[in-house]
Amino acid sequence: MGIVVTGVGIVSALGIGVEKNLAAISLGESGISALPKLLRTTNKLPVGELRLSNEELHALIGIPIEEHLSRTALLGILAVKEAMACIDIDFSKRVGLVSSTSVGGMDLTEHFFEKFIEDDTTGRLRDVRMHDCAASTEAIARYCGINSYKTTLSTACSSAANAVIAGAKLLKHNIVDYVVVGGTDALSAFTLNGFKSLMILDEKPCRPFDATRAGLNLGEGAGYLILQREEDAKSYYCHLSGYSNRNDAHHQTASSAEGNGAYLAMSDALKMANMLPADVSYINAHGTGTGNNDASESAAFLRLFGDSVPPFSSTKGYTGHTLAAAGGVEAVLSVLAIKKGCRYPNLNFATPIPEYGLIPMLKYENDVLVNSVLTNSFGFGGNCSSLLFTR
Repeated sequence: MGIVVTGVGIVSALGIGVEKNLAAISLGESGISALPKLLRTTNKLPVGELRLSNEELHALIGIPIEEHLSRTALLGILAVKEAMACIDIDFSKRVGLVSSTSVGGMDLTEHFFEKFIEDDTTGRLRDVRMHDCAASTEAIARYCGINSYKTTLSTACSSAANAVIAGAKLLKHNIVDYVVVGGTDALSAFTLNGFKSLMILDEKPCRPFDATRAGLNLGEGAGYLILQREEDAKSYYCHLSGYSNRNDAHHQTASSAEGNGAYLAMSDALKMANMLPADVSYINAHGTGTGNNDASESAAFLRLFGDSVPPFSSTKGYTGHTLAAAGGVEAVLSVLAIKKGCRYPNLNFATPIPEYGLIPMLKYENDVLVNSVLTNSFGFGGNCSSLLFTR
């Protein structure tokens, strides 16, 4: 049974929608700003921030401000609505949702604690109503008319990729007829502080796969796909031909030096699709810009592809690391690479990592034949996932 992608939707610091995101990338424009403009924080660090307030997002979607949705939910609704607008969905059939998030409603919860810490008899309880990760999933389903199976995944930075895998399995087991899959996460001071405590945030724009890389830039956004069984689809962007989730089983936050989880996830995705490493046209790398991740992923590339590593790049220099949404945002970009015939450059790269010598793509390519894209998402706890999309 073939699984195909029939709709895509994306929101990132580059803007709302496929066209704005592709246009910005083609022009080499990054969505990462020198410091937060909307996020209330004393940390002056680069972030990939969508420059629209929650009030503006409510108005844009047409949801009354009194509904008081979390920013995570609002970003997700925008991306899902775009994906669903790509096809004429028959809502008499089963429409499912597998959504992922790691931040959940933290952006609102922070506001509650500003007052509560001063006086535990104060604080607006409506600010914690959407704290739970599943609350954003419920809001997306409610405002997008999703009528069947729905669930929430949270496996750190591999979350949205795992949502894609779970959705494909729902289709294969005939639990749904359409399934919306992906992830959404909003910036929050809590998250920014947490990553700063790990000492993996760069004070400058991130430089994935560069010898001078010094950490990641956090971002916010949402990316969702609509998957269907091929026999049910009237038209489609591409196939989801392979996928795998494996665990590095090495450390709470770090990947192994050998890239074991990454290697296994990529190789298993290729095996599922009955493809050879040489068949991969482009890799959308996880590429966070941290010392550990980029070294580990580079090691995995060399293990799998030897001296013939395909063209690869990280798109996090454009969007920042959108955490649980990253696998969704990058899955959308991967699908568009096949559909539009394009490959994306790796921003801010200058010098290869000496131990590996790998050079990512440095220029935007258009009007090229892209037959297959392997996209990687590797999370804390060693949770490593790879998706393989093919023409």
